Amino acid sequence: MAIRTYAALLRGINVGGHKKVPMADLRALLEGLGHGGVRTYLQSGNAVFTADHGDEESLAAEARAAIAERFGFAVDVLVRDSAYLRAVRDACPFPAAELQPKQLHVTYFSAPVGPDRFTAVDQPAFLPEEFRLGDRVLYLYAPDGLGRSKLGEQLSRPALTKGVIATTRNWNTVTQLVEMTHG
Repeated sequence: MAIRTYAALLRGINVGGHKKVPMADLRALLEGLGHGGVRTYLQSGNAVFTADHGDEESLAAEARAAIAERFGFAVDVLVRDSAYLRAVRDACPFPAAELQPKQLHVTYFSAPVGPDRFTAVDQPAFLPEEFRLGDRVLYLYAPDGLGRSKLGEQLSRPALTKGVIATTRNWNTVTQLVEMTHG
């Protein structure tokens, strides 16, 4: 199998002192799994690596198991290849170049989600905030940022993410991961 570049997106680590995963330890863990070129971005669980085996699902399962063994707690992990990350960036339905990065977020899902999952969300009630679905992602435009977003709060409710892993990144991180995986 050819060597491919991936990003691992860990959900819910290093937030409020819970589920602490130092990035140096995460890099060592991924290297210990036989991955090359391991680099991390920020402290929020973003790692880039190369692998010559597996696919997104098996690599994510391998990382989840290794994290649970090493740190003693479960962490949801999504792994996405460089082509997918670029496609997500390029398919953004909002004018990313005209917006501040804090206004645009992407939620990555572990499986496809259809619009029927979101029919209970009264989108006009949240304007000017908006969301759009893509390929295993949800794009969120929140003019005042995610921390103040009422729509973001609504979209993160467990009923809407039931049965899938969902993890959100701001636009800076989305674009940085594309750069890191295509570097």
